[in-house]
Amino acid sequence: MSVEYDFEGSVALVTGAAGALGGGVVKAFVDAGATVAAADLVDPDEVDLPDGATYYQGDFTDEAAVSSTVAEVVDDHGGIDSLVNVAGTWRGGSPVDETDVDTFDFLFDVNLKTMFLASKHALPHLRESDADGGGTIVSISARSSLEGGEGDSVYRATKAGVRLVTESIAEENRGTVRANAIMPSVIDTEMNREMMPDADHDSWPTPAELADVILFLCSDGAGVTSGAAVPVYGEA
Repeated sequence: MSVEYDFEGSVALVTGAAGALGGGVVKAFVDAGATVAAADLVDPDEVDLPDGATYYQGDFTDEAAVSSTVAEVVDDHGGIDSLVNVAGTWRGGSPVDETDVDTFDFLFDVNLKTMFLASKHALPHLRESDADGGGTIVSISARSSLEGGEGDSVYRATKAGVRLVTESIAEENRGTVRANAIMPSVIDTEMNREMMPDADHDSWPTPAELADVILFLCSDGAGVTSGAAVPVYGEA
């Protein structure tokens, strides 16, 4: 059974829009009728966006850049109704005593700081949203954030931080903004297939499948859901 969403008249800001998951989220919102502000760090000529999406280049680890980008989106489109914090990456392979501090700083910047800054600067506008169910934030945590593991402790810690900040935003904005996270494991992307050629790729959820869950959490159908961390790893 397929589900169709109607986001006509709403504005969605998606960070990490140049990646596989971010691109899937952008397409899903556009297909549902939303006006999409697609943000990422890469050059505009490296991003292929569908009609209905506008690209905003900015470094979301830099607060001044985030502030100006959010202000530009609001000026261009009149507000923000949904924020999807997709920007993030993975690094791992080393135990704690062999992990250099540059990797620590990099992962906390890209995975947690971007989510924090985007949420911080979008929240005043999300509180003013007149969308059904109010403004919404969905951020990308990870299944591995639920426990420690070998070789990628810093990544796991950043994604646990995403969950905790999400829960705090939900508590601080009851009745005005709903904040939730999703927890994928391995996503079916070209890069992941190349990294794990012998894995069972059919068990991995696709970016489009994850985008469907994100749209649900941004819709009025999830109007009673806030502060949740939703498993989205399927059979992976």
